[in-house]
Formats: sequence, structure tokens, C-alpha cells
Amino acid sequence: MSAESLDKLMYSFVVEDVLKGFFIYVPPGYVACVYDLGRGVLKKVLTPGLHFKIPFWQKAKLFNVQTLEYSISREFNPQNEKALGDNPIAAMTTDGKKVAVEGTLLLRLDVHQIPHIWQTIGEDFIAKIIRPTVRSRIRMVASRFESAEVIGAKRDDVEMELKNELERIFYPRGIYVENVLLSDVSDITGVSKVKAAE
Repeated sequence: MSAESLDKLMYSFVVEDVLKGFFIYVPPGYVACVYDLGRGVLKKVLTPGLHFKIPFWQKAKLFNVQTLEYSISREFNPQNEKALGDNPIAAMTTDGKKVAVEGTLLLRLDVHQIPHIWQTIGEDFIAKIIRPTVRSRIRMVASRFESAEVIGAKRDDVEMELKNELERIFYPRGIYVENVLLSDVSDITGVSKVKAAE
């Protein structure tokens, strides 16, 4: 190997591994949280742009602060636990009928509470908080209505009540519920992939 190619190799190592460690690039729609070895998770979040950090002493984690679509549908793949969504959820109505609920929740993380979320819940807040809460609240709200009301007659009321229940639990944890949209509520016999009631 020639001295010139060795110089190029060393230069690329310095640029990629050392200089890259000094900066955090935060793209639009994201914020970064910084974990400092001496002070823990810093309360200040880094907004879009280029920011300086101390290499080897600080670690940055990007969080999406755009509206997130939590889809409840038959196409969801349950193998990926970090994926934002779920299979149709089985629920029992007041008249004793089992229904399968599909829909979309529009969620957004509170920028100012992201350090607290990372510190207390961790990166896998979807599997720990969002998915179990959504399943539980959908079952609870469906149990307050008759199947005909959930399927059609009072769907707006079901969506509003579900939004209120989710907000009550998510808001203190730094998660906004922007909207709840039920796309399909059907008799459970017509759906193959349904989470059985726990």
C-alpha cells in the first residue's frame, strides 16, 4: 500500500469516525435527546439542525415529533414489536356480541416531555405503553355500547369516548391523541387475525 493511499485511508477514518462524533444532525420533523455520562438524560431537546456534542461522552437519540399513524388492521405484522400498530382488536359489547375493531389513531409526542419519556419508559414506549393501553381502552369503550351502535349508529360517540379515554392516560406521559378514526367494526367471525380478549 502506498503512502498516499494510506494517508487517504487515515483521513477518511478521521472524518468519518472522529469528526462525525462531534456533531448531531437533526432532520426536520425530529428532535434529539442527549444522554450525558455525567448528568444522565439532558432536559433540553435539540431541534432540527446541526448541533455539537462531546464524542464518547454524549449519545444522541432521534425522536419523531410529527403526527404518527397507529394503524389497527389485518395487514399489521405482529413480529415487529416496535412497529406502530396492531391487529384488529376483539371486544365484547353490552349485548354480548364480539366485534373486531379496526382503525387509525393519530398520535404525537410532546417535544418537551421526550427526555422524560426516554428516561422513564425507554425507546420501546410503543410496546410498553401505547399498544396495551389502546387494546384495553378499545375493549372498555366497546363494552359500553351495543354492537349495532359500535358498528354504525353511534360510531362518532364511540370514537369520541375512545379519544377521551386515551387522552386521559397518554397526555400525562407526553403523548397527544390528535384523532381516533374507526375504519371497520365487524362481527368477529368475519376476521381471521384478531387479538383475543385477555
